Amino acid sequence: MDGGTREMRRFGEEGWVGIERHGFVAELVMDRPKAMNAVSTAMADALSQACTELAADRSVRAVVLSSTHERAFCVGADLKERNSFTDADLMRQRPHTRAAYTGVLELPVPTIAAVHGFALGGGFELALACDLIVADGSAVVGLPEVSVGVIPGGGGTQLLPRRVGAARAAELVFTARRVPAAEAAELGLVDQLAADGQDRTEALALAARIARNSPVGLRAAKKALRLGHGLDLRAGLELEDGAWRSVAFSGDRAEGVAAFNEKRDPDWPGE
Repeated sequence: MDGGTREMRRFGEEGWVGIERHGFVAELVMDRPKAMNAVSTAMADALSQACTELAADRSVRAVVLSSTHERAFCVGADLKERNSFTDADLMRQRPHTRAAYTGVLELPVPTIAAVHGFALGGGFELALACDLIVADGSAVVGLPEVSVGVIPGGGGTQLLPRRVGAARAAELVFTARRVPAAEAAELGLVDQLAADGQDRTEALALAARIARNSPVGLRAAKKALRLGHGLDLRAGLELEDGAWRSVAFSGDRAEGVAAFNEKRDPDWPGE
């Protein structure tokens, strides 16, 4: 990716997931190169553990989900592991994988996926769990689960329609087709196209711009955006009012107003 040694706090016995800090931005890094970041039980546990730590860290204002593999973001479920599973094994694994996808989805701060290469099945679902997706020209995305006898199980049937509408999501899920980067951007499957090899750089730059803003405001805004989706207008406005009240009397609001009037950058207290 960027050459040199990257220092990360690693999770799981195999260390396949890490957290690297860039000031107020945390990078959640998938690093299982021999399997193109396929989500095994151990990989799922590591993702879940890392997300739990990030969610509890009040100094984090934005998260970037990235991959160290040159040709893949994440290829989805580890089918080699599952090939040896009994039905009971598969049922035992289910809470582990759900915790991983839910962990990313429920991160309380803005989260950006940096996608290059293959982002298929559960890999694309991890990206869909993020608020924004930055992809380079090598990206290939899709939910091909029906082609191997299952359905998306990491949130894909719910998150994809929220991005592109019910009919478009149905076509993509039912055909199991893979979508190249340019078409993915046209359809709204990704939000920003970066130059080849620049997805991580662009995602980190976007996260840094986000992280300049009030941490209290960012968390409340994300909560209102996420929970308000699908509500009728009146209910959504009530939700927004509650989120507004949670920040209106905060130290961040006081600092933001003071900094504006004093024509200086704010020094957010984060509370």
